[in-house]
Amino acid sequence: MLELESINHLALIGSLMQQMCVYLVIAYLLSKTPLFAPLMQVTVRLPDKLVCYVVFSAFCVMGTYLGFQIEGAIANTRAIGAVLGGLLGGPLVGLAVGLTGGLHRYSLGGFTASACAVSTTLEGLLGGCLNLYLLRRHRADRLLSPAIAFGTTLFSEIAQMIIILAMARPYEQAGRLVAHIALPMIVNNSVGAALFMRLILDRRETLEKYSVAFSAKALRIAERSVGVLMRGFNEKNCRAMASIIQEETGVGAVAITDCEKLLGFVGVGADHHLPGTPISSPHTFYAIAHNEVVYADGVEISYSCGVSRDCKLGSCLVIPLRGEGNRVFGTIKLYEPKRKFFSSLNRTLGEGIARLLSNQVLAGTIDEQKQLLAQSEIKLLQAQINPHFLFNALNTLAAVIRRDPEAARQIVHYLSTFFRKSLKRVGDEATLKDEIEHVDAYLRIELARFAGRLDVELAVADDLLHLRLPAFSLQPIVENAIKYGISQMIEPGKITISARREQDVLTIVVEDTAGLYKPLPDGDGLGMNLVDRRIKIRYGAAYGISVSCEPEQWTRVAIRLPAEEELVPC
Repeated sequence: MLELESINHLALIGSLMQQMCVYLVIAYLLSKTPLFAPLMQVTVRLPDKLVCYVVFSAFCVMGTYLGFQIEGAIANTRAIGAVLGGLLGGPLVGLAVGLTGGLHRYSLGGFTASACAVSTTLEGLLGGCLNLYLLRRHRADRLLSPAIAFGTTLFSEIAQMIIILAMARPYEQAGRLVAHIALPMIVNNSVGAALFMRLILDRRETLEKYSVAFSAKALRIAERSVGVLMRGFNEKNCRAMASIIQEETGVGAVAITDCEKLLGFVGVGADHHLPGTPISSPHTFYAIAHNEVVYADGVEISYSCGVSRDCKLGSCLVIPLRGEGNRVFGTIKLYEPKRKFFSSLNRTLGEGIARLLSNQVLAGTIDEQKQLLAQSEIKLLQAQINPHFLFNALNTLAAVIRRDPEAARQIVHYLSTFFRKSLKRVGDEATLKDEIEHVDAYLRIELARFAGRLDVELAVADDLLHLRLPAFSLQPIVENAIKYGISQMIEPGKITISARREQDVLTIVVEDTAGLYKPLPDGDGLGMNLVDRRIKIRYGAAYGISVSCEPEQWTRVAIRLPAEEELVPC
C-alpha cells in the first residue's frame, strides 16, 4: 500500500489520469453497442433510465475499484459516473447511481467511508437537479455540453473534499488526505467527465455525418416517387409512397394520413397501425389544426403510441401536407424506435419529403380538376340544354297555353330564367342565393308539369344566402330527386330544400318523400358523383355528399362544405 508521504501530487495526477484513460477506453467500446444509444440524448423513458442507471452505476463502481489506496482512503474517478448519471438521467437516476456508488464505497471501509458515501450520493443528486433545472427551461441541449459536465463535476468534487473534512475523523488525518488528493481528484474527475461527454457528442456527430448520404437519398426518393401521388391521394398510392420513403431513409416507420384516417403505414408497428383506421395521435391532430411541424422526441415533447402500449416506436416527426391556399389535407409521419437516435438531418429530410408529396398531390389535383372541369362543362351543357327536359317543358307549355295563357307566360319566364342562370354563370363559384334561384326556376317548370302531384318547400334562412359554394352543386341533386324519386310515384310527392350552418360548416339538404334511393355499383349517377368529387377536390375528403334513405318514406341527400363568405369587391 502506498503511504501518503511517499506520493506527490504530480504522481497521483498521473496515476489517476491512467485510470481515466482506461475509463474512457471502456466508454468508447461501450459506444459501439446498443447500450450507448440512451446515453446520446437526455433520458426520459423508464427503460432508458434503467440502462442509464446500470451503465453509470457500473462506471461508479469501476472508478472505485480502479482507485489508489491512500491511508485507508481511495483516490478515484467515481464522481464521473455519479455526475453524468444525474445529468443524463435526471434526479431519480442521479440519486440511484450516487447511492449505489456510495454504498459500494462504504462497504469497502476506511475512515472516509461514510463521508465518501454521502458525497457520492450528493454528486449524483446534484447532476440530476441540474438536469431538471435545464429541462424546465427548455435547454436540454446544454446537458450534453462538456463545459457543463466539467463545471458540475468540479463543483461536486470540491463539495466532496468539504464533506470529508466535515465528517472524517481523526480530523488531522482527514486534513492531510484532502491536502494531498484534492487537486488530483478535482482535475481528473472534471476533465474525465468533460471527455466522456465529448465522447458522447462525437458519437452523435458521427451518426450525423453518416446521415449526409440522405441528400442523395432525397434525390432518389424524388426520382422513384414521380407521379405516385399524382394518380390519387388514396390508400394504395400512399402505401407505395410510404414504402419508397422508408426504404430510402431507413427510419423505423413511415405513415401518411389525410385529415381523418391513416392511409398508408410501413415499418415498425405495421401490425397495429392499420390503413383505414382513424387518426389516434394528438400530435397529428395538433399538426393538422395548427398547420405546424410537430417533433415528439420523447424528451421535451412526450410520445406514446395511441394504439398499442407495446408499440416499439419512441419518437415521431409529424409534418403537414399542404395543398392549394396552404390548406392542410394530410400529414406524413416519420418514426424511430425507442432505442434509436432521431437524426436532425432526418427531420430536415422529412420536411423536404413533405413538400415533395404536397407538390405531387397538388399537381395531381390540378390535373384532375382540369379533367373534371372539362367533364363538368360537357355534363352541365347537357343538363342545361337537356333535350328531354326541354321536350317536357315545351309539352307542358303546349298543354297550358290554351287553357291558361297567364300560367303559360309564367312557364316561359321560368324557362328563360333557368337557361339564363345556366348559360351566363361567370366562374366556377356561386352564392347559395344564385343556386336557389336557379333551382327555383327549374322547380317552377316541374311543378307545372306534375300538375298538383309535386309540392316544394324551401327552408333556407336569409343569413345563409351570401355563402359561397361551387356552381351547379344544387340543381343536379334536385333533378335526381325528381327523376329517380317523385316521377316514379303514383301519389303526390314533396321536395324539401333546407340549409343550416354549424360553426364553419354549411350543410344543404335535399329530401324527397319517395324513398326509392338505391346505391349504384359505379356511383350515384354522373351528376351527383361530379358534385361530390368537385367538393372533395376543392375542400378535402371531410366534405362532400352523403345519402341516407328510409325505403318508401324518404331519401335525404346532404351536401357538406365549408361556410365561406361571399367575396365583396373592394
